[in-house]
Order: sequence, then structure tokens, then C-alpha cells
Amino acid sequence: MPEYTVLTVCAVLAVVVAELVYFRSGIFRTAQYWWSIVIVFAFQVPVDGWLTKLSDPIVIYNPDEMLGLRMPWDIPIEDFGFGFAMVTLAILLWRRWLDRRLSSQEAIDGDHDHDEERRGRLRRGRTSL
Repeated sequence: MPEYTVLTVCAVLAVVVAELVYFRSGIFRTAQYWWSIVIVFAFQVPVDGWLTKLSDPIVIYNPDEMLGLRMPWDIPIEDFGFGFAMVTLAILLWRRWLDRRLSSQEAIDGDHDHDEERRGRLRRGRTSL
């Protein structure tokens, strides 16, 4: 199997496994995620098609390193796999970062609320914390 194809399949599988086993964000079950993939591919098609068109290519692929399936506008099918893997990984990492940031902020806010509650009890004459 050609190298570019193998790397594409590995990238897609790695990201899918990372989501299902490690991140477990559930993005594959959301319409928001799939709409983002549609939007990415909608922009990828004209740009990638222009860059890889066989009539006047800007990016030239070694035909021995890919399957040779091109659609639409001469885009190597592997480019869609890599696009999927890169965008999905970026979304997974971004969501993980946001979740951790929100958890940290909630912990800070929760500690703050607890301190206020404790101060209020002390002001009212209750000594138990």
C-alpha cells in the first residue's frame, strides 16, 4: 500500500481511537461537529482542487505514494482523510483545554463561595467550619 495512503489511514484511525478511548468528548454524536467538517470540506475542495489540479499543479504528489484516486477537481482522496484527522484532533484538543479551563474556574469559584459561606457563619457566631 502506498505510503501517503498508509499514513492517512493511520492518522484517521489514531484520531478516532483517541476520541473513543482517551478524550471521550462525544463529538462524533453532535451535529455541530459534523457541520464543522462539512464547512471545512466545503473550503478544502476549491483550495485543494486549485493546488492539485493535474492541468497545472502547484502541489505535485508522487503517484507511487498514493492510491491515485482523485475527486473532485483532481484532489487526492487521501487529502480528505488528513483534513478530517487534523480538524478533528484540533477540535478534541481545544475542547479538552476548554473543559479543563472551565473546571479550574469552577473550582476557584467554588472555593470562593465556600470561603464566603465560612466567613458568613463566623460573623453569625457559628464556630463550626
